[in-house]
Amino acid sequence: MLLGEDIGRMGGPFRVTEGFWEQFGAERILETPVSEMAIVGAAAGLAHVGWRPVCEMQFIDFIACAYDMLTNYVATARYRAGLRTPMVVRGPAGGHVRGGPFHSQNPEAAFLHTPGLKIVAPATARDAKGLIKAAIRDEDPVLFLEHKYLYRRIKEALPVGQEILTPIGSARLAREGTDLSIITYSAMVWSALEAAGRLQQEHGLSVEVLDLRTLLPLDDEAIIRTVRKTNRVLVAHEDTRTGGVAGEVCARINELCFEWLDAPVRRVCAHDVPLPYAPPLEDFVLPQVDDLVAAARWLAKY
Repeated sequence: MLLGEDIGRMGGPFRVTEGFWEQFGAERILETPVSEMAIVGAAAGLAHVGWRPVCEMQFIDFIACAYDMLTNYVATARYRAGLRTPMVVRGPAGGHVRGGPFHSQNPEAAFLHTPGLKIVAPATARDAKGLIKAAIRDEDPVLFLEHKYLYRRIKEALPVGQEILTPIGSARLAREGTDLSIITYSAMVWSALEAAGRLQQEHGLSVEVLDLRTLLPLDDEAIIRTVRKTNRVLVAHEDTRTGGVAGEVCARINELCFEWLDAPVRRVCAHDVPLPYAPPLEDFVLPQVDDLVAAARWLAKY
């Protein structure tokens, strides 16, 4: 069952559920009141009695309204009371669409320290399909972050009739390299790949790009492999710097494979301010390809 605001006849603000209402009907495509806490709470009840509900946050920013329900109830229900809670909370995240501070957030770090939840953030069409299927089948609640900038920009021909299932907790090597590594996820993967191409062409640097795909749990083994291979690491994400996923990745690198580093781990993140509406200001606040190139060049010279 799908639950969310305007997900029926309208198909959602980004048309992700377009056609579902006509195919499955109003009993399975449930249009809800404007209450994210009620959406998540109803989904938890459905999950307890055998459903695998999928909730849509119209914009992922509004998941803050359901923070208490997700962290204090949903994430603890299985551990605390043995209540099965297989459910997915999904929604459009991220900037680069001039949406301002209420429609451009990346809330992953707010949930990263919540045991009982899983968090995924695909960067490719294949992983978007494979991870949503894995998330629906998972026995734990999953936050599924869809970067809105990628919706109509990243296209891929997927095989018809073939099972595509991406394991939760497994990172993807998006590009192989030998001189330094960029560890990132979601839309920043494409910025990292562009930066890697420029660094190869303009400076002769071989840059590896690791797409985390899953943020909770992190793939420690994949992180260790790329650190041991290149010995120089840049961690990047679109979220703000303070308290972000990059800080956790840096901490794990220091704990698990510090001896393999030939340079300090660098971070490229957004500035610690609400995201502006004005295009020049948004571009200044969010990390750009030029920022990745500059940080990688610094690492290579260290």
